[in-house]
Amino acid sequence: MPATAYRVGAKEKLVKMESLVSRYTKIAVVVAAYWAISISMVFVNKYLLSSEDLKLNAPLFITWFQCVITVLLCFLLSLFSQFLPDLVSFPSIKLDLRLCRATLPLSVVFVCMITFNNMCLKFVGVAFYYVGRSLTTVFNVLFTYLLLGQSTSFKAIICCGVIILGFFLGVDQEGAAGSLSLMGVFFGIAASASVALNAIYTKKVLPLVDNNVWRLTLYNNINACVLFVPLMLVFGEVSEVMNFDKLNSVSFWYMMVVSGIFGFAIGYVTGLQIQVTSPLTHNISGTAKACAQTVIACVYFAEIKSGLWWLSNMVVLAGSCGYTEVKRREMKQQHDVASAQLAKVDAMEKSLLKNGEEAPSSEKLPLV
Repeated sequence: MPATAYRVGAKEKLVKMESLVSRYTKIAVVVAAYWAISISMVFVNKYLLSSEDLKLNAPLFITWFQCVITVLLCFLLSLFSQFLPDLVSFPSIKLDLRLCRATLPLSVVFVCMITFNNMCLKFVGVAFYYVGRSLTTVFNVLFTYLLLGQSTSFKAIICCGVIILGFFLGVDQEGAAGSLSLMGVFFGIAASASVALNAIYTKKVLPLVDNNVWRLTLYNNINACVLFVPLMLVFGEVSEVMNFDKLNSVSFWYMMVVSGIFGFAIGYVTGLQIQVTSPLTHNISGTAKACAQTVIACVYFAEIKSGLWWLSNMVVLAGSCGYTEVKRREMKQQHDVASAQLAKVDAMEKSLLKNGEEAPSSEKLPLV
């Protein structure tokens, strides 16, 4: 091999290696950012919702304020993207009242989801938060069948059964430890159901906003800001906030703003993680993150848990990972079948063209 050709080949390999390293580095940074923001957001929200330092019994107000911060950040980033397009990339925002009304049903589910999530976190510890909200996959399967008429494989249902077993074992062990909150369990179940419903309705509503997640985020949070007002009035949180002794505290509002920024950022890094990896990898990352969050919470709050309590977390984790693996195999099988059908169509078209006959449209060919 001539020396020039050798140098060219070595250079191409080096470029490919650098490109691969760059890609893996980007994935690692994005996943680390997702973990850091998600875990930090849970701990900050826990502090605001049930800290002995604050003693502010206004979870709806805290959730409403987070929605306000999200709306403001959307407008700011949209403005910056117009003046600094090279530095900030964000879709332009134009409010449409018709879209506000069209997205309202989803916004109601969205309000329930974020409210129940925060209410669950208010009544349970961060360590139990993962198990307390672990039924999302189960409700997703249930609502997919009831609302969309789509059945689920037997293997996936078995995995859901494992998750349910782990959930009840975790509830039992929380009770044995004397730290069980029935209100927390109720809101955890409600949060799981709301998360599953939100995912289903999001898919239906996204086409209304041109499949733009940020536009949907904006309309969802604008509607939420309005929906929370009567709720805060009905549950007496307005007077609770007005009489709050730390209302003029800079540190309190600092934590409130930080929680709102984290709430906005988690939406961004979630989409970014899915973009640089895949939805399946995102689910695996989220499950692993929740496991790490549980360990961190036990260490931070100096909580000692029994072996069965840890077993409940492992059972839920195993069921979730098993469900993810089953869905991965099913998606791969569907992809392989579709690829084989397309290959068959292409081969038939080439054969007909070779024989001088008109190739039928692939739309006319029956797919198995």
